[in-house]
Amino acid sequence: MEKRVVFASPWLPYALVAPQIAITLVFFFWPASQALWQSMLVQDAFAAKTQFVFLDNFKDLFQDPHYLASFRVTAVFSALVTVIGLSVSLLLAVFADRVIRGATVYKTLLIWPYAVAPAVAGVLWLFMLSPSIGILTYVLRGFGVSWNYYVNSGQALLLICAAAIWKQVSYNFLFFLAGLQSIPSSLLEAAAIDGAGPVRRFWTIVFPLLSPTAFFLLVVNIVYAFFDTFAIVDATTQGGPAQATQTLVFKIYQDGVQALDLGGSAAQSVVLMVIVIALTVVQFRWVERKVQY
Repeated sequence: MEKRVVFASPWLPYALVAPQIAITLVFFFWPASQALWQSMLVQDAFAAKTQFVFLDNFKDLFQDPHYLASFRVTAVFSALVTVIGLSVSLLLAVFADRVIRGATVYKTLLIWPYAVAPAVAGVLWLFMLSPSIGILTYVLRGFGVSWNYYVNSGQALLLICAAAIWKQVSYNFLFFLAGLQSIPSSLLEAAAIDGAGPVRRFWTIVFPLLSPTAFFLLVVNIVYAFFDTFAIVDATTQGGPAQATQTLVFKIYQDGVQALDLGGSAAQSVVLMVIVIALTVVQFRWVERKVQY
């Protein structure tokens, strides 16, 4: 029989969800509606003169080659951050889950970077990979690699990817480790008795049982790559060189705050919101079907 919760008052369920609904309305739907309305306006920096232009701001966006280039940069950047970040985190979690001496110390050290602010993470990697004083730059030169992200667009993209991945690895590691520790050891022991090696046990038992955690982290990491990496880009490359690291969220900041194009930046924020919502829907519609709960 289906179990159902019965509340003494018919209004109690609505009262319990009211705070969450209020937060969603105030901090998501209201700003989103304001951005949608502002994206149809052209106004000066002080909003003294406003003109309704409907979809002209969106037309100008998709005719701007710099804005179209930021799509490619964001796609490559988010793919690298998500794939490499999840892979490295899973690998670290698998090793940390093993019964080894000092495992608690290793786990603590791997979790610490999550407490670092994104801007601080960007500055740390900026110093380590500085063309003049960076310690990692010195190591790369020893291998014959000339590192200068000021003039090399590919190296600049690698710099912000490294900072973003390092910042997010701790978050992913924490969830993967919790998922690994929740897997019954009896399943792995039975597979080992049947002759399954470590690799086969991982792909046939461990990874399918981790699929709900992996799916959750996939959604979170894509949103992180699109939105939460703004401070990293701003602290390191500021979109350069030649807009090679200008992501969509950073271009919104540049056009809206620095160039004072309020209507254009609002249109960009609407496009970015639609992209992220569409990606999330696609993941829940198709990717979640492969998840084994």
